[in-house]
Amino acid sequence: MEVEFTARQVKVPKALRDFAQEGMDRIGRILGRSANGSIVFSTQRHLQTVELTIKARLQKIAATGKATTVESALREAIAHAEHQALKFRDRKLVIKRMPKEEKVMTALPVARPKARASQPPPEPSNGNGNGAGNKARAAIAVHSFPAKAAVVEPHVIRSGEAFAARPMTIEEAVKDAEFRDRDLLIFRTAAGEMFVLHRRRDGQMELVELP
Repeated sequence: MEVEFTARQVKVPKALRDFAQEGMDRIGRILGRSANGSIVFSTQRHLQTVELTIKARLQKIAATGKATTVESALREAIAHAEHQALKFRDRKLVIKRMPKEEKVMTALPVARPKARASQPPPEPSNGNGNGAGNKARAAIAVHSFPAKAAVVEPHVIRSGEAFAARPMTIEEAVKDAEFRDRDLLIFRTAAGEMFVLHRRRDGQMELVELP
């Protein structure tokens, strides 16, 4: 991400600028490549202030961090901005995952036999007495049945990225799943307990403990 740095009455070392650039790049991966930002460092007596602004194609984020040291204020501002970026991305995922209205299949109307009163009177006989000229007319009921619902075969995709390579805590697993943009992560803790972390349709993360 392209970042503009501004320092007002405060000296920002290169290591701190590199740390700020790394945090802004992490937020940029969440919002998209078109995002750009600016960071303003300022001081007032013994209070250090960091004002952070990020502009993306559909979102604008502003965060402020205040602390006694510049590094602490920068960490607070980046954490606040990253939290806003994750909320914006989760809200977009929930909107995309809303189920569409199912199409209702309507059956064709069933034809009913006509009443006897509406049938035309029989044609008169031609006088030969055999009644060959009179043909009986009968109404036929037509029944239509709805078409069978199409069965969609599941597509199975094998992936080894759903397993965590190292032991981690639940908080680390949530951050890792958000960073790698995955909806499923299987991991174990340092004590050897196995967990499955997955994202539900409503966008919330759900933790399942394996026996």
